[in-house]
Formats: sequence, C-alpha cells, structure tokens
Amino acid sequence: MNIINLHHLGIKDVKRCNTHLSKSIGLMFSRRNNNKALVMEFNKEQKVPLHMFFVFYPIDILYINVGDDGNKKIIEIKENFMPFTFYFPKNKAKYVVELPANTVSKGKLNVNDTIML
Repeated sequence: MNIINLHHLGIKDVKRCNTHLSKSIGLMFSRRNNNKALVMEFNKEQKVPLHMFFVFYPIDILYINVGDDGNKKIIEIKENFMPFTFYFPKNKAKYVVELPANTVSKGKLNVNDTIML
C-alpha cells in the first residue's frame, strides 16, 4: 500500500467539480493537459458511469472511497479510457478522479492505495 499525493505524480492543476453541471461537462471539449486532474466529489457513495464523448484523448480514472481509518482509498482503477467509449464501474465511489493517460502506470498506483486529494 502506498500513500500518493497528486502533486508527486506531476499534477500541478487540480480542478474540483462540485456542481452537477461541472461534473456533467468534465473534460469534454478540453485539450490534453498532462499536468491537470479533475476531482468529482459526490454527496454519498454511488456508481458513477462515465463516457468519453467529445474527449479526444485517453485518460486514467480512479474511483475513491473514504476508508474506516478516514483516509481516501483507491477502490477501482480504469486505465487508458479511450475517446468515445463508456465505462461502468463495479463499485460505488464517493470521489472520481480523472487523470492524464499513463499516470496510473507511471505512479504505480494500485487498488487500496491511500491518496491525498
């Protein structure tokens, strides 16, 4: 188990999506930015299916929950999420983080790692 900080992964800009609209738009129509992450927080744990319509580059996805110890833990990972595809997660999550492609492999991220958002 690792403790990961987004800044140590080379992420310099973290955009928080707090409104329904910002979560719906996500990265649509944006340009690839290898230093930017999108963090979506939900009121409760829920399955959050994602689509890549109008996102023209691949990304990595982390699904995160708060563990019994109060730390945020990765519960599911989707690497290399390709443009114009769908993903239906297996688990409910409180947070979804969209990262530049290959961040998961470069950072050696795994399920059950602790992450600081």
